Amino acid sequence: MQQSLIKRYKTTLKPKTKNQPIKNNQKIISFNDLNDSDLIVDALYKGGNKNNISDDPISKLLGCGNLGGFRIRKNSIKKNSNDLSNIAFVILYTDFSQSGWEDYLDLEKGIFIYYGDNRECGDTLLNTKGNQILKKVFDSLHTNNRDIIPPFFIFSKASQKSRDVIFRGLAVPGANNLTEKDDLIAVWSLQNNLRFLNYKATFTILNDIVISRKWIIDLINGNKITESTPKNYKIWVENGIYNPLCCINSKKIRTKKDQLPYNDIDRKIIELIYNYFDDYSFEEFAAKLFQLSDNNVIEYQLTRKWKDGGRDAIGKYRIGLDQNNIIVEFALEAKKYKLKNAITLKHTTRLISRLKYRQFGVLVTTSYVSNQAYKEIIEDGHPILIISAKDIVEILKSKGLSTTDKVRKWLEENFPKE
Repeated sequence: MQQSLIKRYKTTLKPKTKNQPIKNNQKIISFNDLNDSDLIVDALYKGGNKNNISDDPISKLLGCGNLGGFRIRKNSIKKNSNDLSNIAFVILYTDFSQSGWEDYLDLEKGIFIYYGDNRECGDTLLNTKGNQILKKVFDSLHTNNRDIIPPFFIFSKASQKSRDVIFRGLAVPGANNLTEKDDLIAVWSLQNNLRFLNYKATFTILNDIVISRKWIIDLINGNKITESTPKNYKIWVENGIYNPLCCINSKKIRTKKDQLPYNDIDRKIIELIYNYFDDYSFEEFAAKLFQLSDNNVIEYQLTRKWKDGGRDAIGKYRIGLDQNNIIVEFALEAKKYKLKNAITLKHTTRLISRLKYRQFGVLVTTSYVSNQAYKEIIEDGHPILIISAKDIVEILKSKGLSTTDKVRKWLEENFPKE
């Protein structure tokens, strides 16, 4: 199949996209048109209907393998097979649901977090092809050899009921304000009480909306920089400047579904936290969690249990540089609720009414904020940060606390019971 695709690449220079439908503002590319299509950010690429692996749209679209989350397309240049310059491009495919290893796309910042392909206990970190390539790619980034780094095409699963995929963008390794110690790190995970290492890689989605079929052909022929090269990719290769695809999130009122964990492991983490604390001790956890989420939270103090003024903790937040900054104060309220119980307007109004001049509020809960309460906060512009059940899990995971065993151990070490 790949040979026939190469022949098509060599003879097809004009994409056939003019008759492709648009549904709910999303362009849809049919399975029959994949061979000739451009890559368009957030477009949906249809899978086949034979109910087997030949329905995979990515392999038909880019001439790569049809299985796995880490796929390589080599170019036509005959070089050492282990050489990065022999790779035309890399495809990273994710469904965002791998338990404990959830890849993450930050649409507002244009950042993609991808976990490597070592998922087996007993294997070394570099025992997989994908992790070997990640290491070479980031080593090349750190030594300013960007010209040999292949472009990365990011795809995600469109739904559980089909093989359809969505193109998420053209990515390059690293990001603004990240050092070589932070952009590719090895993290431990636990599986059946056995530990193993995997990579956590940070990529930037570049602000190049359309990747032309012509450039895909150029890449397969071994040419990265041509007249068809996307503008921001060329800038990155030549100057190391990241121009991410950032967007303003107009949907700021999160639904109940948006605020709650969506898988069993995450729900068990929240249940563990709920059962570990009483209402008062949960307040210290909430303040500690907020500090864990942001290095600029420099201190906090719990208020008196019987005289808190609607605030469970008061703290200081630093804005600016280490030697040139301003300090603002925040008031934090903690609500230990069961997942099914919502934080209502009564609770949020209490926090809002107690905020002092130039203070902002933080609401931490093991549940979610009701639509009415959330809507008032957003529409009235109240400076309230909401950390819901799902956010709690994400903060803990960002610190490597991705299982109930790890979270329990961390709780026992930081909040010992008398």
